[in-house]
Amino acid sequence: MRFLLSQLFSTQSPQEKQLKKALYTMTGLRPGNLKLYKLALQHRSVQNGEASNERLEFLGDAVLSLIIGEYLFKKYPYKEEGFLTEIRSRIVNRASLGRLAKKIGVHTLLQYDKSVLQGGGRFIYGNALEALIGAVYLDKGYKGCQKFVLNRLLHLYIDLEDLIHNDTNYKSRLVTWANRNRQKVQFEIIAAEQVQGRKEFTAHAILDGQVVGQAQGSNKKQAEQNAALVALKALTEDMPASQEQAF
Repeated sequence: MRFLLSQLFSTQSPQEKQLKKALYTMTGLRPGNLKLYKLALQHRSVQNGEASNERLEFLGDAVLSLIIGEYLFKKYPYKEEGFLTEIRSRIVNRASLGRLAKKIGVHTLLQYDKSVLQGGGRFIYGNALEALIGAVYLDKGYKGCQKFVLNRLLHLYIDLEDLIHNDTNYKSRLVTWANRNRQKVQFEIIAAEQVQGRKEFTAHAILDGQVVGQAQGSNKKQAEQNAALVALKALTEDMPASQEQAF
């Protein structure tokens, strides 16, 4: 009788059933409050007077940092704070989250105006993943959200050992190269603007007064790192392979 009554009074549309199925496949958890997930998957470009996923993105960012921070703290009990901070930042940075979002299919569910991709909106998938994490946290609590992040994101798609041994401190590598070649290296923040509701910085990497790399980042440090990477790539383009090891 209970089953028949639930069928009789069910107002769930086929689209909602499909969304629930997709979310279960994505998170490994059965969604309870579907409104939270719909909100997480609604970019402000299509909000039409309704709320967007920005508040959930804010919450998800904090929860994700806590979950990853706690995991690294327990996994590496003898590592110092600097190591833990660096590895966490490599996992939760915008580019990494964007790749993770695509791998689990967030981009296929996100509601957004396609024009934002031409207007500096390349981070919307990662932002939506943060919003989804915020929704899971509110719906399933910390333990449920932790299960999603660790089992469906970290363990499946992130090779920690490779991440640790892959030196992504491009700024340090460029400084080392410049010192070895007796060149003066500088980093300069040339712009700071709001893009899709977030601050974005533009940095120059300068060698002996000449700009050799320009890139953007969500903070000054990231912008400088990205500019250093562009500079390193430019410097190695015409360099014999035997000399590239100097980087």
